[in-house]
Amino acid sequence: MHQPVVIIGMGEMGGVFARGLLRIGCPVYPVTRQMDLATVANEIPEPQLVLVAVGEKDLHPVLSNIPQPWQGKLGLLQNELLPRDWEHYGYQSVTAVPVWFEKKKGQDPKVLIPSPIFGPHASLLGAALSSLDIANRLLPDAQALLFELVCKNVYILTTNIAGLEAGGNVHQLWQQHRELAQEVAREVILIQQHLTGKEFSAQDLIDGMVAGMNGDPEHQCTGRSAPARLSRALEHADAAGLKLPALRRIHQQFGAGKTAA
Repeated sequence: MHQPVVIIGMGEMGGVFARGLLRIGCPVYPVTRQMDLATVANEIPEPQLVLVAVGEKDLHPVLSNIPQPWQGKLGLLQNELLPRDWEHYGYQSVTAVPVWFEKKKGQDPKVLIPSPIFGPHASLLGAALSSLDIANRLLPDAQALLFELVCKNVYILTTNIAGLEAGGNVHQLWQQHRELAQEVAREVILIQQHLTGKEFSAQDLIDGMVAGMNGDPEHQCTGRSAPARLSRALEHADAAGLKLPALRRIHQQFGAGKTAA
């Protein structure tokens, strides 16, 4: 019998991982918004993994309150995730999954490309996803994870931000507005390089973004979170002293929450 897994956040994504973990024989203990983390940690002090499955805006409030017994056992899967998010709290040995599948209410998960995983519990999460026929792949080291986290961020931010101007789906964005998509992607990459302190091959990241687009060509570029993502990106740009003319132009037109017709 596996040791238990605690899942903080039982939305659509948390539910997918819970189902997969149960299928491979792991007891799963859900933590909802109404539950106190310290109380749960007293009841379950030795889980094998604590998977944080809350949304991006709730990540840091949760990370700032992780009970000490759980701090070396974290798993993270949020968009816009980078090592700085967990390193800020001194957490080590984190297992991270840049998730490349979509889960909407009442629908099965839709896989774009295999989700990469790295960390002490990568095999566990890989087995859980495989039990649900969700493609995944284990990464060899932390450097590979960093690239994959940045690649997913480039996909999310580029499609959301360029989509504010272009509208439509990711296939239309790449086929009909490629110059815009490339311009935005390269500016997003500059932000990611500032946030990580690392340099990346822009072409390799753009190739990875396009692979994600090809995995679900009809995926809509923007959602409700797109203007907020643009605002956060420009906050990082301002802190870094980056000009980023494309992002600032789009923000001037659509930053108040408007979307292209």
